Amino acid sequence: MGYRGSKSVFLMDTVKEQRVDGSWGLLKSSISTISNNKSLRCTLTGFEKNYQVKIPSKQLNRLFYSTGPNNKLNPYFVSGFADAESSFSSTIYRDKKLKTGWHVVCSFQIGLNLKDSFLIHQLKEFFGGIGTLTIDKKANALKYLVRSLKDLTTIIIPHFKKYPLLTQKAADFILFQQIVELMMKDAHLTIEGLQEIINIKASKNLGISDIVKSEFNKINPVKRAIIQTTNIPDPNWVSGFVSGEGNFDVGIRKKNYKIGYQVYLRFRITQHTRDTKLMELLIQYLGAGRLEKDSRKNVLYLVIGNFLDLTQIILPFFNKYPIFGVKYLDYLDWCKIANLMTLGYHLKKEGLEEIRKIKIGMNKGRK
Repeated sequence: MGYRGSKSVFLMDTVKEQRVDGSWGLLKSSISTISNNKSLRCTLTGFEKNYQVKIPSKQLNRLFYSTGPNNKLNPYFVSGFADAESSFSSTIYRDKKLKTGWHVVCSFQIGLNLKDSFLIHQLKEFFGGIGTLTIDKKANALKYLVRSLKDLTTIIIPHFKKYPLLTQKAADFILFQQIVELMMKDAHLTIEGLQEIINIKASKNLGISDIVKSEFNKINPVKRAIIQTTNIPDPNWVSGFVSGEGNFDVGIRKKNYKIGYQVYLRFRITQHTRDTKLMELLIQYLGAGRLEKDSRKNVLYLVIGNFLDLTQIILPFFNKYPIFGVKYLDYLDWCKIANLMTLGYHLKKEGLEEIRKIKIGMNKGRK
């Protein structure tokens, strides 16, 4: 397998360099400097055939594209992606075979659309092949699940302690770790230990079921931590988080232009409002963006729509720290449109039609 499709095209006259403090700042650079960075570019010889719009060869020689992600996941990427897509669950259900009458199961899981099966396999491989993969036909999803207490204590939990979660999901992880530690001491096999586990689970995101509440009437939820992330430790966390929560949008709207339409690009990250501070930190880290809030859904959007910010900040960032999964293909198409716009082809009828064709196959339109 692997990720196939057109390479992303991008005209760069600036590059990004990471400062000592971990933030990103612009560094003006000549094309010759970029040409020496083989990890970020490749001359597009013979690429004209991928465009319906004819692009002069002299302009093509100035275009560069990302070579795309390799098959190895960075540990910070995994934590960023887990912040977006994973869950640390603790389930308590009746089991008459046990002395307490209750069974406790802890699991780390990530479920993705079947289109992202390759990424799920990459994650399983990253964690040394532990866990199981199951298909949910109704949801058209593939789920990666780790339930073994040994695997949780020796692989999963140590990973997230070394490469921590940055969202409020980290509070669930802390509680999850406490329950696993109790289970390793067989606390779940006694009524007293079970009560302690229930008190911890009561403070987790999804709480406890009504059945458990009806049987244990002395529930005393433990204090839940409030995660206060003050810095982003590694740019790969951002690429992992965006691989789960990010969107690369293309819009075409009627406008009083010569061709009657305006093409615009937008980059978004979606998150619950409880992580407002983290979203503000991301804006500071990237050096661009604004927050938009949907109070009805308690959802927050980090939005970057300025074309210069997109081409001078976002594109160089994800060329260096790539997206993984099917979303990477959307990113490649998004880059192609950014390049066409940089060359002015969005202002021509033929260029607009080419952009429409690319847009139709992106995001939800990708088959």
